[in-house]
Amino acid sequence: MTLLTMLIALIVERLAVRGSAWQLVTYLRPYLTRGERVMLPGLPQPYLMLLWWLLPALLVSLLIYSVHFWLLQLVLNTLVLLLCIGSWSYRQTYKQFLNAAQRDDQEAAFLAMQQIRTAQGAPELSYGQQLIWLNFRYYAAVLFWYALLGAFGAVAYACLRQLSEPGAAADTIADEATAPAAAEHATPEATPAAAVVPDEDWRRFADDLLHWADWLPVRLFGLGLALVGDFSRTSAVLLQHAGSLQLSAPALLAELSQAAEPVPEELLNTPDAAVSAVALAKRNVLFFLALIAVLTLSGWLS
Repeated sequence: MTLLTMLIALIVERLAVRGSAWQLVTYLRPYLTRGERVMLPGLPQPYLMLLWWLLPALLVSLLIYSVHFWLLQLVLNTLVLLLCIGSWSYRQTYKQFLNAAQRDDQEAAFLAMQQIRTAQGAPELSYGQQLIWLNFRYYAAVLFWYALLGAFGAVAYACLRQLSEPGAAADTIADEATAPAAAEHATPEATPAAAVVPDEDWRRFADDLLHWADWLPVRLFGLGLALVGDFSRTSAVLLQHAGSLQLSAPALLAELSQAAEPVPEELLNTPDAAVSAVALAKRNVLFFLALIAVLTLSGWLS
C-alpha cells in the first residue's frame, strides 16, 4: 500500500492539485502559531516544543490506524501525503520564473527565484541547486519518512519543515493579503508576518531536528543523483561526506547536484541550469519510487 499511496499522491499532485487548500501549511499555520504562545506549568520549554511538534502526527496516525477498511485507509494516507508534498505556491513562483526567462526578463527571473529563496529560508544557492533542494524538502524527504514511518513520519517532517521556513506560509495567504477588503480590516495579529514567522527558539528547534532528519535522506538522494547523473563524480562526493555529521544538508546537496550534472560557474544562475536541475530532480524521485518498489517486492515494506 505504501508504493500505491505514493504513486497516486504524486500523480494527483502533478495533475489535479491547485491552490492553498492542498498545502499542509494552510492547516498547520494557526496550530503552530498558537504553539509559540502555549505554556504548560511544570513542563520545560524543550519538552513542550517536542509535544507540540509531534501532536498533529500522532493524531493523524491514530485516525488512520483506527480505520480498518483498507480502501478508506488508502484514501486517508493519500490525502495526508498529498498535503505533505503540496507546494503549489512554489510551483507558481517557478512558473513565473520560467515565464520571465522566456521573455528574457532577467530582473523578473531573479526576483522570482529570490522569492523562493526567502520563503525557504535556506542558504543562498544557485538557481538549479535551489530547485533541487526544494524538490528534496517537499518530495524526496517526505517520501522517505512516509516509507519509513507512514503518515506519522510524513506529517512530523512536514511540521518541522514548516517551522523552519519563515516565508512559505505567507504565500498561502497571498490572496487574503492582497485583497483590498482584507487589507483594510487586517489587524497586526492577522498579517502574514505576524502570523507565520516562527519564534526564534522554534526556528532553532526545528533547524536542529531537521539537520538529523535530513541526514540519511539526503545521502540516499545523493545515491539517486549518482545513478541518474555522473556516477563517478557524484559517488566520490558522496563517499567523501558519507560519515560527516556537521555538514548541512543544503551544502551537501549543492555539491552532489553539481557533481551529478556539472554546470560551468558562469551558467549556474541561468534558466537553462534551473530547468536542467528540475529534470535531474524528477529523475531522482523516480529512483526513490523504484527503491520503494524493490523494498515492497522483497517484503521490507507493506
